[in-house]
Amino acid sequence: MDFGGSLLTFLHILIPIYWLGGDLGAFYGSTFMTDPKRSVAERLMALKILNNIDMAPRTALILSFPTGFALAWAKGWIDVSGVAVAVVVVAFLIWLALAWAVHLQHGGGSGIKKLDIAIRYVVLAGLAYGGTMGLTGGLPIPFFMAIKLCILAVCVALGLLVRRQLVPLFGAIRTMIATGPTPESDAVIAAVNAKARISVLTIWGLVLLASFLGIARPA
Repeated sequence: MDFGGSLLTFLHILIPIYWLGGDLGAFYGSTFMTDPKRSVAERLMALKILNNIDMAPRTALILSFPTGFALAWAKGWIDVSGVAVAVVVVAFLIWLALAWAVHLQHGGGSGIKKLDIAIRYVVLAGLAYGGTMGLTGGLPIPFFMAIKLCILAVCVALGLLVRRQLVPLFGAIRTMIATGPTPESDAVIAAVNAKARISVLTIWGLVLLASFLGIARPA
């Protein structure tokens, strides 16, 4: 029995489970946050729950590459050293700790928040480069892995887009807390939620596609 390979496969399978499951919970919670019939306290509680649940897909996004990279190494799909795998895993675990620090500090200090965003852009560039090189034959990796790298790159990009789409939400929430909900603040919250949902639904489709490619493994 290949216990190591089975464990890595199991961990990698958990990624889309927690990613889609967490996103579904956040998606449902957002309906309470945007409901003007709810009290301010209820809407703020929904926002808090949504924010906490959203750490499941954020964690899954960060762990998707190192678990996939380690699994590809264990299966012999890529020719890299065990040291390289260990370095990648540790680096992404450090990034994960940073992302959780930002969350636990309710946005974190500007320094660690900017560092987290900078890392996301670096990872985005690396994934896009690796996927493109794999598709064009410049990198000796299986075809399905090259596509999955491109898909993950798009997911990271969409995650960054969602952050930008959510910016107007914070001002509307502050208004709701200070003066109570207004038609203007409710309109902003609804508009932001509608835009973010399109991005999130696109991510869902991409995660499902990546999961299928991992099973089908087209040559």
